[in-house]
Amino acid sequence: MPKLDPNSSEFRAAGHRVVDWIADYLDNVDQFPVLSRVQPGDVEKQFDTHAHDDGKSYDALLEEFRSKIIPGVTHWNHPAFFAYFSITGSQAGILGEMLCAALNLNGMLWRTSPALTELETLSLRWLRDALGLPSNLFGIINDTASINSFLALAAAREALGVDVRRKGMTGRDLPPIKVYCSEHAHSSIEKGALALGIGSEGVVKIPGDDRFCMDINALEAAVARDRANGALLCAISATLGTTSTASVDPLPRIAEIAAREKMWLHVDAAYAGPATLCPEYRWLWNGIEAADSIVVNPHKWLFTPVDCSILWTKKPDVLRETFSLVPEYLKTPDTAEINYMDYGLQLGRRFRALKLWMVMEHYGLERLRNTIRDQIGFTKRLAEELQKREDVEILSPPQFSVLVFRKKSDEETQALLDRMNASGRLFVSHTKLKGKLGIRVALGNGATEWEHVERVLSFL
Repeated sequence: MPKLDPNSSEFRAAGHRVVDWIADYLDNVDQFPVLSRVQPGDVEKQFDTHAHDDGKSYDALLEEFRSKIIPGVTHWNHPAFFAYFSITGSQAGILGEMLCAALNLNGMLWRTSPALTELETLSLRWLRDALGLPSNLFGIINDTASINSFLALAAAREALGVDVRRKGMTGRDLPPIKVYCSEHAHSSIEKGALALGIGSEGVVKIPGDDRFCMDINALEAAVARDRANGALLCAISATLGTTSTASVDPLPRIAEIAAREKMWLHVDAAYAGPATLCPEYRWLWNGIEAADSIVVNPHKWLFTPVDCSILWTKKPDVLRETFSLVPEYLKTPDTAEINYMDYGLQLGRRFRALKLWMVMEHYGLERLRNTIRDQIGFTKRLAEELQKREDVEILSPPQFSVLVFRKKSDEETQALLDRMNASGRLFVSHTKLKGKLGIRVALGNGATEWEHVERVLSFL
């Protein structure tokens, strides 16, 4: 029997065709409808019920990819993708991802791929310094902010000193554990609490103020109530760039409460963090020196293909104590080196740092800064144009590259939202603020120009 891949000749020819297809796709992605128009089951029914005993040529597979799969794709790389937060890629990032797939590394230990570990350490140090974050932070890359928030909350729970690592959460007489966040915080905080046995009732959602930021007086009242009732106060999660409005929680005052109550302070800057590449947005970090953990997602606004989310912490020893478990077959003499498997759930770890390093080095920090500045400028310009229209209400003014607006009623707003997304020319998402339905526009694609943002106005 021949080996799986007898030689690279067929692969080489197909690889050239794939790269050509990718380049053509990136050059012409604006010609695709942003939101896929297929119905549930449309993609699956094009394929046979069972896998085939005999293989197919790369040409045949590429044709099926184009004809059967692409119609079922919502194009996150589209310059008029304004929904959620973009997980936008870039040409440099794609090349990094291709090299990562080719190497097929597993960085569980330093010795299993020294370059994977050391480039991760290096690139996170570079980015930490470029963002203006404190120099005492240890970083690790995982797939999403949801996982990083879970890891941070797990470390916070370990720091309570109730020996959850050894004794667990069940069969014990533990007081309720409380985690605090804004009502506008990402759902990953509550999901993390569910996974950690804290439970949904352990997540105290603090109301937002008129600017959709965490209300400090409400936080103080909730903490005092829970303290009086004998709860274990575990963590506060502050959001710098909330999902709906990109609002910024008052971190300095939250930090004071966390320090006074001896709670872990977690900071979710998954979306807005990359804006601090630009010195004029470093105000975002006011109070950040008090944070025990910080999340920033290069795959959201730093043009690195998904998935690439960073967790920084000034307490790596606590994170390691929470998760390190080294069986005999993974013990090594390399005690001076970092083994990233010790700082989270994952044993196998991809070479995610490679694409981040390529993005930072190919474009350079100044080009990345100017792209972010352009998108913030486009968002402000869109808000100015919307404010000229008497039938439009701005629910949340531009924050970084996010704004929320509506028509005069929920019915009109929903109709406009549906019409925009059905057009294929752009894709926006929705939110509700103070009971009002709003259309949320969030920029984040490195290919976006004003002509794409202007499409929002063409539907009004």
